[in-house]
Amino acid sequence: MKPDLLRKTFVILCALAPWWRPLVSPQGHEDTRLVPSGAVVEKVASGFRFTEGPVMDHNGNILFTDIPNNRIMVYNPASGRVGVFREPSGRANGLEFDAQGRLLACEGDSTDGGRRVSRTEKDGRVVALADSYNGKRLNSPNDLHLDSRGNIYFTDPRYGDRKGVEQDKEAVYRIDPSGKITRVLDDVQRPNGILISADNKTLYLADNNNEEGGNKTLNAYDILSDGRVANKRILHDFAPGRGIDGMAIDAEGNIYATAGSGDQAGVYVFSPQGKQLTFIKTPEDPTNCAFGGPDRSTLYITAGQSLYRIRLNARGRLIYPLLKQ
Repeated sequence: MKPDLLRKTFVILCALAPWWRPLVSPQGHEDTRLVPSGAVVEKVASGFRFTEGPVMDHNGNILFTDIPNNRIMVYNPASGRVGVFREPSGRANGLEFDAQGRLLACEGDSTDGGRRVSRTEKDGRVVALADSYNGKRLNSPNDLHLDSRGNIYFTDPRYGDRKGVEQDKEAVYRIDPSGKITRVLDDVQRPNGILISADNKTLYLADNNNEEGGNKTLNAYDILSDGRVANKRILHDFAPGRGIDGMAIDAEGNIYATAGSGDQAGVYVFSPQGKQLTFIKTPEDPTNCAFGGPDRSTLYITAGQSLYRIRLNARGRLIYPLLKQ
């Protein structure tokens, strides 16, 4: 084949398949125990404005947010169809399900009754679980995670303009089963993705200040018996690159963190102690990830204007038994 024809063929093939990429690791951290050799990142849905907050519901569907379009979407892996779960969404960002199968959402928009953590009831009603602390409105709830005791931990940063800010700190809060709201920590700049370990003893937090010189770290804290946190430690520093947005955790306690941009954009996988295990490159800058599939071995990734997935050897941590709706 002539060189120019070979070159044209290569360009055409690349153009035809932009939505899947082989596992690559620019830093050399490859671990086939977690990601099968030859695994690819597959685009399953696109055409949105900015995707975030994937989570699997109790029927195996993947819900995710399309923040600028002010809606929560639902993807059915069996049919490949995408629909609208809730609109408007209060510019919902991070999502989770509680033990009763009700959707929890971090709503960041103040124009649609947002700046709150909400719960969508089975009958479709949306109720606020937290919209203020000490009589002042929350900044812009971003992401959340639950422990096995029913506590809801959520982050409350403020990205963008500071108009209407009432809180003195950008912080992490806990909503206990009685509904009491407690500020857990505020020693960070921009709290973003958050995880709780299976034994309820460790809180993992992304401190992601995207301003020049801002913090871009993965932090860990001990959760004490009285609910306070202590012993802050930095597990990884992404500076000067793009820090962590959202995160997921597998059954072994490994952390799947969406971070980086351009050639460094992808899911960075760390051990509970902060050792980097592997890296999954994504075609667009990733924002969050969650485990799905019948065996919880498919990692769904929101990135840019799309939803992606990749098959793993790892299984996602299951906080509560799955309930059929």
